[in-house]
Amino acid sequence: MTPGRTPPRFVPTLTEVVKSSVETRRVGETELSQDQLIMRVMQRVDLALERKLREAIAETVLEQTRTIAPLLREEIESVVRETVSQAFADELGPKRPR
Repeated sequence: MTPGRTPPRFVPTLTEVVKSSVETRRVGETELSQDQLIMRVMQRVDLALERKLREAIAETVLEQTRTIAPLLREEIESVVRETVSQAFADELGPKRPR
C-alpha cells in the first residue's frame, strides 16, 4: 500500500487494542485469570448462601415448632387420657375368665 492512500472499506484495520481472551485481574500481589476470579467469587457465594440458608431454615423450623407445639400437646394429652381411661375401663369392667 502506498503511504497516504486510504485503504478500501473492506480491509480491516486495527483501531483499538484487543485484550487477550483470558483477562487478568490484580488481587493483592497475585495475578488471577478471569476463570480463577469467577471460581473464587462462586466459592464465596456458595459459602455465604449456605450459611444464610441454614439460618433461614433454622428460623422457619423454630417458628413452625412454636406454632405446632400447643396443638401437639393437646393431641398427646387427648390420646393419653383416652388410653388411660380405656385401660381403667378394661381393668375395672366385668372380669372375663382367662
